[in-house]
Amino acid sequence: MKAIVQERYGAPEAVLKLKEIDRPVPGPDQVLVRMRASSVNTPDWIGVTGVPYLLRVGGTRRREDTVRGSDVAGIVEQTGTAVTDLKPGDEVFGSLWTSELTTAGAFAEYALVPADQLAPKPAEVSFEEAAASVMSGVTALCAMRDTVKVGEGMRVLVNGASGGVGTFAVQFAAHFGAEVTGVCGPSNVAMVRDLGAHHVIDYSRVDFTRESERYDVILDNVLNHPPSRTARALAPGGVLIPNSVGNSGGMFAGLGRMARAKLLGLTHRADVRFSPSEATRENLNAIGGLLASGAITAVIDRSYTLEETPKAIAHMLGHHARGNIVIIVPD
Repeated sequence: MKAIVQERYGAPEAVLKLKEIDRPVPGPDQVLVRMRASSVNTPDWIGVTGVPYLLRVGGTRRREDTVRGSDVAGIVEQTGTAVTDLKPGDEVFGSLWTSELTTAGAFAEYALVPADQLAPKPAEVSFEEAAASVMSGVTALCAMRDTVKVGEGMRVLVNGASGGVGTFAVQFAAHFGAEVTGVCGPSNVAMVRDLGAHHVIDYSRVDFTRESERYDVILDNVLNHPPSRTARALAPGGVLIPNSVGNSGGMFAGLGRMARAKLLGLTHRADVRFSPSEATRENLNAIGGLLASGAITAVIDRSYTLEETPKAIAHMLGHHARGNIVIIVPD
């Protein structure tokens, strides 16, 4: 099968090559998916570039024959012996993401996926929309529904509202009845408003941390302000959710500010909560249902072919993607 193989750490177009590798065989609890689409996420460009160095799994040695990518949308090709609820020919979407950056492989013609991290893809949803909704959608859903139970009348601010996680978070918060404020650049103000934000702040003109408005929830996908300053925009009892999965401000700034946010919470100077991104079948079904009904939509910035995956990751490295970046695998 064809796959995008990483030969070492470095710039995407220098270290990623299209190669023929062996097609994997599913274990008892796995599903072999014939890929139709995937998407690019923050862990992908970190894993490819190896920057910052402390995130290099296994040290600073070059990584050989690694296939990146974790978001999956495609057709079941083969199931493991213990899988009884999926069968060849089923259209599915899901994730093979784990906390280890090396255990991926969606940038390929076929991918092995844990069966419990797959869900049926609604017929009304395209493979591209489904792929774009996995890590970004699940992260936003877990933050808005589980980490903080966003509901009617709550005031929610989404910093980085035009990115992959941000576009979903704005929609989920509005769907749950919150009064939503999105923070984005000037070129994305209209889009964020169309997604359901009641108020939109152009960060090039207004610094929300210095304004008088206060919020019950702040989802910070950018981490471009010191956490202590961001927390000052919280209402009494408000919650700050720092998010590294959707971080579009660069990991050097992000890592330090994630650590400072954690310290802020540990010292009880603010209610700081870190949200998991759990691609369970329950969460995937929830997202699939909302996509199928039209309640939410997947914002796709740009689509690339499998062969163009290095360009797609390089595009994300610019930190200005509008929504999600999709990889299309030809049928």
